[in-house]
Amino acid sequence: MLTTRLNPESVQLTNPQKFDLDKINENVRIPQALHPLREQVLQGFLPFDAYSLKKREISLNQTKNMVTKNGLKPQKTLLLRGGILSHKMHILLINLIQALNETMKLHYFWLLSTLLVWMGCQSPRITIEHLQVEMLENPVGVGTSTPRFSWRLSASMPDIRQTAYRIEVATSEKALLSGELLWDSGDISSDLSILIPYQGPALQSGQTYFWRVNVQTNQGPLRWSEPAYWTMALLEPEDWQAEWIGIAPEDSTMTFGGDTNRPWIRTRLSARYLRKEFPLDKKVSRAILSICGLGAYDAYLNGKRVSEAVLAPAQTNFAKTTYFNTYDVTPLVQTGPNAIGVTLGNQHYYSTRNPGIIGYGYPQLLAQLDVEYSDGTHQRIVSDPSWQVTDRGPIVANNEFDGEEYDARLEMPGWNLVGFDASEWKTPDRMKAPTDNLRAQPNPTMKIKELLTPISIHRLKDGKLIVDMGQNMVGWLRVRLNGKKDQPITFRFAELLQPDSSLYLANLRGALVTDIYTPAADRVFEWEPRFVYHGFRYVEISGLDDTPDLDDLTGCVIYDDMKTTGEFETSNEIINQVFKNAYWGIRGNYRGFPTDCPQRDERLGWLGDRTTGAYGEAFVFDNALMYNKWLQDIEDSQNAEGAISAVSPAYWEIYQDNVTWPAAYFTVADMLYRHYGDISGIIRHYPSMKRFIDRITSSAMEDGIVVKDRYGDWCMPPESQELIHSQDPTRQTPGPILSTTVFYHLLNLMEEYALLSGHAADTSVYRQLAAQMKEAYNARYFDPQTAQYGNNTVTGNLLSLRLGLVPPGYEERVARNIVDKTVNEFGGHVSTGVLGIQHLMRGLTESGHIDLAYQIASNDTYPSWGYMARQGATTIWELWNGDTAAPDMNSCNHVMLLGDLLIWYYENLAGIQNDPSGVAFKRLIMKPVFPEGLEEVKASFDSPYGLIRSHWTLHGDDLSWEIELPANTSAHIELPARFNIDPAPQPGIHNVIRQDSVICLEIGSGTYRFASAH
Repeated sequence: MLTTRLNPESVQLTNPQKFDLDKINENVRIPQALHPLREQVLQGFLPFDAYSLKKREISLNQTKNMVTKNGLKPQKTLLLRGGILSHKMHILLINLIQALNETMKLHYFWLLSTLLVWMGCQSPRITIEHLQVEMLENPVGVGTSTPRFSWRLSASMPDIRQTAYRIEVATSEKALLSGELLWDSGDISSDLSILIPYQGPALQSGQTYFWRVNVQTNQGPLRWSEPAYWTMALLEPEDWQAEWIGIAPEDSTMTFGGDTNRPWIRTRLSARYLRKEFPLDKKVSRAILSICGLGAYDAYLNGKRVSEAVLAPAQTNFAKTTYFNTYDVTPLVQTGPNAIGVTLGNQHYYSTRNPGIIGYGYPQLLAQLDVEYSDGTHQRIVSDPSWQVTDRGPIVANNEFDGEEYDARLEMPGWNLVGFDASEWKTPDRMKAPTDNLRAQPNPTMKIKELLTPISIHRLKDGKLIVDMGQNMVGWLRVRLNGKKDQPITFRFAELLQPDSSLYLANLRGALVTDIYTPAADRVFEWEPRFVYHGFRYVEISGLDDTPDLDDLTGCVIYDDMKTTGEFETSNEIINQVFKNAYWGIRGNYRGFPTDCPQRDERLGWLGDRTTGAYGEAFVFDNALMYNKWLQDIEDSQNAEGAISAVSPAYWEIYQDNVTWPAAYFTVADMLYRHYGDISGIIRHYPSMKRFIDRITSSAMEDGIVVKDRYGDWCMPPESQELIHSQDPTRQTPGPILSTTVFYHLLNLMEEYALLSGHAADTSVYRQLAAQMKEAYNARYFDPQTAQYGNNTVTGNLLSLRLGLVPPGYEERVARNIVDKTVNEFGGHVSTGVLGIQHLMRGLTESGHIDLAYQIASNDTYPSWGYMARQGATTIWELWNGDTAAPDMNSCNHVMLLGDLLIWYYENLAGIQNDPSGVAFKRLIMKPVFPEGLEEVKASFDSPYGLIRSHWTLHGDDLSWEIELPANTSAHIELPARFNIDPAPQPGIHNVIRQDSVICLEIGSGTYRFASAH
C-alpha cells in the first residue's frame, strides 16, 4: 500500500473530537461527487504502523509538492508522524483541494489541515488493549527470565483477524518511543496474541522494562499500543543480601506435625513484630521491596501498609518451595529518616496442630529494600540482626483453625514509625532458611475482594448476639464497637444455627473458630483480625452490652486477587441459585491453592475435588495463575518413589498409589492449556508426571488393570437420606473400574503431553500401554450381551463411555444403560458419586438425553444441587444429604459435588465451547442445546482473547440468539433447522451450509443476531 507519512508531534489540537464530518461537508460545500470522502475518512484511514514504513511510501517531499502544486502553502501540520493515509485517501484529499476555488482554498485551508490532524490523532476503530506480561497488567515482581506477552484487539467492525505482530522492549519509556530498543521481535506473521515469549537479551533482576506491540490485521496495520511495563523480581540467590531473622525457639530440636495418627494438639503462638529505622539522604527515584514473611506478614513503610495483600505469601510445602513478594514502594519512602515494620503471623508455617498438621518452624522474615536515587546511585536495606523484634504485641495468638486473639492493652502506638522507643525490644535471631528454592510468587496474593453488611442481628436469652451475614462467606469480620476496658469481646463463627438460634459448631470438628478482642479503655474501637479467616454465615458475639447497628459490622470476603470472568443466568431460578452458590463456594476456597473447605480443622487442597471442577471454574474466574502455582505444589508433594499425595500442599501426606485423586495433576495442566493456551505446566511438570505413570504401572497394575483404589466413587448418594455412605452394593462401583478408566485417560493425555513437551519418543509407550489396558479392561469388565460394565453402575458405564473405552458400535447401548439406571432407580436424579458426577451432565447430553440432563440440573428434591438451595444453602454442600445424614460431617462450603455442571452450563446450555482442535477460545464451537422448558440462557465469558457472549430466548419454536465474539476469534455455529432461521448475508458470516436437521455456518468476530423467520 502506498502511504503518506504524517507527523503528530507538531500537532496542537485540544479537542479533535469536536469536528463533525457531516458539518464539514455541509459548510465547505464539497461537490457531491466527493461526498464519499466522509466515509473514506471513517473507513479508509488506518493508523501508523512503524514497520510498514519500510515498505513503499509517498515521501514527504512528494506530499509537499502535491499540496504546493495545488496552490496551498505547505503547513507543518500536514506532516503527521503517527498516522498513515491510504493512497486512495491521499488522492481523494488532493482532488478535494483541486475542487476548491482560490478563495475557498485560503478560507478553508485551516479546516483541511485540522481534518488531517484529526485523522492522524483519532483512535481507530481497531485498537490494541489489555496488554499483559505473564497474564498480569504491569506486574511488579516477574520471576521468569522469559516472560510472555499477551494483548487483545478491540474492534467496532466485524470479522477482524490479526495477521502479524511486532513487539518492542526497552529499558525506559523514553527509549521505547525513541527506538533505543533492548529487543525487537521484528515482523512475525501470526494470528496469536497470547503468551508470546520474550526472546531478547538476558533480563536483569529488579529492572523495569517497557514494551509495546504493533499489529497488522486483515483490515490493514494498526497504530502502536500504548506503552506498558513490568518489573523483574530478584532472580538469583546472589541477588539477596538479606538474612532470615526471627525469634528462635528455646528448644531448637522441636519438630512439627507429620504424625496424623496421634491425638492432635492445638498450637498457640503470638505474632512477631519486627522493625528497623534507616535514613535515605537523597531524592529517591525508585524503591522496590522484596519480602517473605513466614507464615504470613503485614509490612509497613513509615506507618503505611505496602499493599492490600492479606495472608501473604502464598502457602506451600515450604521445605520444597517458598515464595516472596515484590512491591514498588516508591511513594511510601521519603528523603530523611524512614522506618519499616513487619508483623508475622503463623498460617501453615507454624503448624496449626502439632502433631496432626505438618509445620516447618517458627515465624521468620526475609526482607530487602532496594533504593535507587535520582542521581543513579543505590542503597540497600536488608533484614539482619540490626533490626529489632518483639513477641509482646497485641496479637497474642493466631491460629488458622482456632482464631486470633487481640489485646489492645498491649498496643504499641507508632511501632512502625520513625522515633518509636524500642529499647525493650530484642535483637532478632538468625534463622535457618526453610528451603534453597526461594522464588518470586507467580500468582496474585489474596485480598479483601468484597464487603458484606449483615442482614440481621438478634440477641439470645443468654445475652449473646447472633449476626446473620445472609450469605455463607469466607474471610473475617471488621467491627466498630463500643468496648469496656478489660472486658473481652468474643466472636465465634459458624455456617449453621441450632433450632434455638444458637450456633451449630459440630461440623467444625476441632476448630475453635474464635476471635477475641480485649479493649484497653471504655471507648469505641475499630478492629479486624490479620492472620486468620473463617468460613461462616453466622457470628456469635459475646461481651457486648450494646447491640450494634448493622453497618457497624462488615464481612470482609477474602480470596485470591483474580477477576470474575463469567456471568450466567437462565429462566430457571433453581439453576440461577445453584450457579450463585457455586460462585460463592469456589471463590471461598481459593487461598493460593484450591481447598476443600474453609471452616473446619482441615482446609486442605484435596486433588480429587478439582479433577474436572477446575475446567468449570475457569469459566467463572481468571484462575490460571493460581492453578499453575498449584501444579508446583503437587510436584512438591511427590515422594522419591513417584507417588503423589492426595493433598497438596502436603500438610497431610497421603500416599496410597491411588489414581483418581492424583489425576487432577494431569487434568489441571490440560485445563490450563485448553482454556488459557498456557503450555508451561505441561512442559515444566512432564518429567514428574512421567514418574507417577511409571509408579502406578509398576506398583498398582496387574494384567493391564489398575487394581488399587482408595476412595471409590466418593459421596455416592445413599439409598436413605439418613446414611452418610451408600450400603447398597449395586450403587458401589468396583475400584479397579474407577482406577483403570481414569488411568487410561491419563495415558491418552500423556501421549499428547509427550509431543507438546518435546518427548516424542515416549508417545508410542503410552499409546501401546493404553491399547493393552483397553483390551484387558473390556475383556474383564464388559458384557457385550448387556453392554454393561461390571455391576452396571452409572459411574462405571459413564467413565467407560466418556473416556473412550467402549468398543465401537456399543456406545448407544451403554448410554441407554446409563439412562435407564438414572431414570428407573434414581428417579431422574443424580445417580453417581464424585467420579461419575464429573461426566454425568455432558455424558447424557452427548448421547442425546438433553431433557434428562436438564431435569437433573433443575431438580429441587434429594439428591440434587437444587435440593441444597431449597434447604437454604448459599454455597455447595459436601454431602447430597448434609442436612439429614450427619450434619456434623457436612461442610456447607464444598465444591467437589459440582462435577461437570458448570462446564455443562457454559458449553452445552450457552454454547460457549472451545474448539477441541485449538486452545484459549480462539475458535469456538457454538451449538447450544435447548431443553424442554428452558426459555432463556444469558451467559458471558471474558476469554483470553476477549468477551464472548451468548444470549438466547426460546418460545415454542421461535428462537432468538445473540452472539458476540471478540476480535481475532471465530466460531462454527450450528442452528437446528426446526427453528426456521435463515442467516441473512452480512459481514462476518461465511460458509452457510444447510442440512436436513441443522444449518452450519462460520462467523468471524463481531455481534450477530439469529432469529426465527415469521
